[in-house]
Parts: sequence; structure tokens; C-alpha cells
Amino acid sequence: MSSKVLCGVYGVIALVALIATWSQNAAYFGNPGGFLMDFFNDSKVTPASRSLTVDIILFFLSAAILMVVEARKHGVRFVWAYVVGGLAIAISVTFPLFLIARELRVGRSETSRLGAV
Repeated sequence: MSSKVLCGVYGVIALVALIATWSQNAAYFGNPGGFLMDFFNDSKVTPASRSLTVDIILFFLSAAILMVVEARKHGVRFVWAYVVGGLAIAISVTFPLFLIARELRVGRSETSRLGAV
């Protein structure tokens, strides 16, 4: 798979994630000052919501570590912006954006090859 196609796929994932997450987050904007409290309280309502919350938090931690390690390894600049963006926007948006930046850096020095699964 070419680097351009891979970056395109990551870009589509980031765009879909942005729309999907923030179309739901917008429901919390009607309560001034209570956005974060209401959001976090609702994330603890059911066992399913707690499971998803813990899953996303632990994925965020793993992704943040990977982003820092890979950024240092490949010279991706402003890795802190992807980590902070993951907290402020959504990790499902910023992680694919980081993967694009990484692919562009790696693509300069080698060709990405993904085999058939």
C-alpha cells in the first residue's frame, strides 16, 4: 500500500472520528460550566460506559507513549500537540493525525509495505 493511500485512510479515520465524537459532545454544550462534570458523570453510569471509559483511557496512555517514542525515533515535531489534542479533542482524531505525520517522515526514507492479511 502506498504511503499516500495510507495517509488518506488515516485522514478519513480522523475526519470520521471528529464528526462522530463531537456530534455527541455537542449535547453537553447546553450546560455552561458543567460540560466536563456532566460528561464524566455520564461516563460512569453503566458498566458498559465504565468499560469503554477505562478502555479509552488506557488506549490513550498506550498511544501517547507510542507517539512520544516514535516521534523521537523518526523526528516527528510537536508530538506534545498530538497528546494534548488527544485530551482536548479525542484520541481517535489525533492518533491518526500523528500516524500521518509519522508516515510522512518515514516515507521520506523508506517505502511502507503492508502485506495482505
